[in-house]
Amino acid sequence: MSNCITITLKLFAAYQEAYGVSELVLEFPAGTTVQQVCDRLIAEHPELERWRNLTRFGVNLQFVEGETLLQTGDEVVLIPPVSGG
Repeated sequence: MSNCITITLKLFAAYQEAYGVSELVLEFPAGTTVQQVCDRLIAEHPELERWRNLTRFGVNLQFVEGETLLQTGDEVVLIPPVSGG
């Protein structure tokens, strides 16, 4: 048994601009939450910090809270506010 999970991360708006791609496949320790995924992206791209408290989370096409635990194979979506600016 592996202690890691693999998720597919769909990127939109500011996140997609930061990474230059619309999708990432990432590995995390088992027991990782959606918020921790978001935190890792912000750590890698500090310019995303301003979206931290505004981003909504989706897992497998359902809106979820940041504390939601992820499983291998989950499709995670980070949804920053979509507006001009």
